Amino acid sequence: MSTLPHTFITIEGNIGSGKTSLSKKIADSYGAKLLLERFDDNPFLPHFYKNQDHYALHVELTFLAERYTHINKEFGSPELFSTNTVSDYMFQKCLIFAQRTLKESEFDLYNKLYTMVEPILPKPTIIFYLHQTTSNLLSNISKRGRSYEKNISAEYLNKINSSYFQYFKQHENQKVVVIDVQNLDFVNSNNDYIKILGIIKRNYPAGITRISI
Repeated sequence: MSTLPHTFITIEGNIGSGKTSLSKKIADSYGAKLLLERFDDNPFLPHFYKNQDHYALHVELTFLAERYTHINKEFGSPELFSTNTVSDYMFQKCLIFAQRTLKESEFDLYNKLYTMVEPILPKPTIIFYLHQTTSNLLSNISKRGRSYEKNISAEYLNKINSSYFQYFKQHENQKVVVIDVQNLDFVNSNNDYIKILGIIKRNYPAGITRISI
């Protein structure tokens, strides 16, 4: 089984972009270790989508703690470095979402905690960001049928997408590959999945690389 030229790969994207499905397929194809975000463990998430103002701090602090604990635990394992690792989230998304959901006073508190733990965690070797149209995102969210996601709006998704790109532009030393996947079905089409693998297997310079298929 061949290996990938990246030690720690993160597949990122907006809600409903297919990042978890793609991460699973890549890890399976290359025998890589798989790190999946455990968002179902966040008890405040269903409440957040119904009342964002009231539950934003609850949900973001819980995600912060869960993601830190998960990554710190997994990267404390020696075998993690004996193979490629594929994750469907980066820890830095904590800040991306918090900036959009928290009030200024709440974010000030949150940011103090974030800056204490973020520097000590390992960074992805490369980030592949799956860029979907908002209509595709809403369709995918609807298809998976999670009741607490039914109130997610196009406006919210657009703000999250903008926040990701703002973060990437501010961290030009990070390798980020933005893949336009709006016309691909890498879950059900093997040909489309092979196209994605061709992109994943390349080497890239630091900064943002944009790819359309």
